[in-house]
Amino acid sequence: MGKGEETRDSILDTALDQASLVGLEGLSIGDLAKKTGLSKSGLFAHFGSKEALQVEILRTAVWRFAKIVVAPAQRQAKGIDRLRALFENLLDWTEKGGIRGGCIFLAAAVELDDREGLAREFLVESQLNWLRTLTKAVQRTVREGDLGAGVNSQDFAYEIHGIYLAYHQAKRLLHDPGAKGRALRAFETLIANNR
Repeated sequence: MGKGEETRDSILDTALDQASLVGLEGLSIGDLAKKTGLSKSGLFAHFGSKEALQVEILRTAVWRFAKIVVAPAQRQAKGIDRLRALFENLLDWTEKGGIRGGCIFLAAAVELDDREGLAREFLVESQLNWLRTLTKAVQRTVREGDLGAGVNSQDFAYEIHGIYLAYHQAKRLLHDPGAKGRALRAFETLIANNR
């Protein structure tokens, strides 16, 4: 990896952390330049625009998410073990990814849901990809016989996603110490109700 790529990666690590705290729109190029020791023009030389930086921040988050959530789950046996690993990894991904402000995808969804542009388009596609990954894992779990044959895989993935949303709010906003336990129990109840 060359010096330019190392600098770019360092900028994106800092930018992802900051965006998780203040939002993509709240991220100041001036503050980011100070935190990375670059000039504003030096920062822009790597990305060209704030929107391009936002897309790259999201791309960096997707890469971390895949590394922390999806890849380790793929090492589990097909079926319920893999699905459970996906869910458990999902609950822990921001801590393991060093993202102090919580799930950047959820924060960006609130920020970008009514806006047009490349950052929103990238976010939508990344979230659809995640839901497709989750849906395929449910389908494999059904094929393995760990869930009932009549399970609607898209609905099941939607419910898993809903548990995650509730968990994230309870943990981050409400500082509920029992949030993770409740999320794990809700997941197991969902499994048990669909055997």
